[in-house]
Amino acid sequence: MNPWRGLKNIPRNVWLVTAATLINRSGTMVLPFLVIYMTTKIAVSQSAAGMVLAFYGAGALITAPFVGKLSDKLGSLLVMKSSLILTGVVIILYSFVQNYYAILVVTLLWAVISEAFRPANLSLISNEVKPEQRKTAFALNRLAINLGMSIGPVVGGFLSAFNFSLLFYVNGITSILAGIFLMISQIRPRKKVRSEKKEENLIFEPAITQKQSLSILKDKTFLLFMLALIPVELVFFQFLGGLPLYIVHDLKYSTATFGILMAVNTVLIILVEVPLNNAMSHWDDRKSLALGALLCAVGYGAMVISQSLVLIVVTIVIWTFGEMIFFPSSASYTAVLSPQQRRGEYMGYFQVTFSFSLMVGPWLGALVLDHFSSTILWSGAFVLGIISTILFLRLNNRSAKFN
Repeated sequence: MNPWRGLKNIPRNVWLVTAATLINRSGTMVLPFLVIYMTTKIAVSQSAAGMVLAFYGAGALITAPFVGKLSDKLGSLLVMKSSLILTGVVIILYSFVQNYYAILVVTLLWAVISEAFRPANLSLISNEVKPEQRKTAFALNRLAINLGMSIGPVVGGFLSAFNFSLLFYVNGITSILAGIFLMISQIRPRKKVRSEKKEENLIFEPAITQKQSLSILKDKTFLLFMLALIPVELVFFQFLGGLPLYIVHDLKYSTATFGILMAVNTVLIILVEVPLNNAMSHWDDRKSLALGALLCAVGYGAMVISQSLVLIVVTIVIWTFGEMIFFPSSASYTAVLSPQQRRGEYMGYFQVTFSFSLMVGPWLGALVLDHFSSTILWSGAFVLGIISTILFLRLNNRSAKFN
């Protein structure tokens, strides 16, 4: 049986958006090397470098709820095009900024513009596919992300050894090219229809009409879900904070080696994620989330005993499987919880947890590594992952009354 069979019915619009994502992500190399750039070229401490990532996360946090509603009103496609073009311009200009405090300001602006892409992207994909196709469609989108990320950071690792400024130029240009591709690809988003109302009854049968106008802050199930996401997302974002610092500064491996190690993650995702999520398409999202969080906890927690390249690769494989299960399931579950005409808004708030974790996680990891030890960092990562696992299982029980 063909494990990729679920892709054949994915709509053309999703494939085009996925192609734009691939173009953009193939040049993503500034963010993965940002803490190393700050410590080596700007010559700040690890904690100060982590603060730059915290500012990026703050910008993403500011953007997420606003851009979700904006996508519902103006259209996801327009938001995505604008985000890509403007992001490219800002990243190129970023390379000319040398003052630390100016870098913080520009980083905030970069994040506000760049992270507008995510909720709009998730909203468009949610509306273009049938409910049973969502995990596969989200996995396809992540396939494009990670296929690009198997190129960007690896190339960035070698470019950084030659000239760090090249990372900014390549990253900016590919973002602009992705925006141009969306402009010329003639995507016509599917109109929202009321006939999909029954999909929302898959989990929450009662009060669907009530939920159309219900404030998200009163949607207790969604709030509990967002709360459960945060601990494991804090762990996941150590690949931007604690992990590169630990591998490059503590274990003394080169930036090129780090780029290759990250390619293990992305290549595995390219080969496995779509078939895996196609096979798990009928799993309860909440059980998938718990399993993904558990694997993430074990993978990052095992870094406490991993110093050789072989052991590091093993830990990366473990948390990558967690990532492959967790992220498509979290987006799919958000789509299930959200009324169709407010999907962008819900995706925006879902993105809030992602942005908060991006703001806090890398900075916290760098801070713990700088002031305490790698043992404390990776042990804490294990504990946070387990907390999310338990909360997802609790979400299953708490949600029973809505079935």
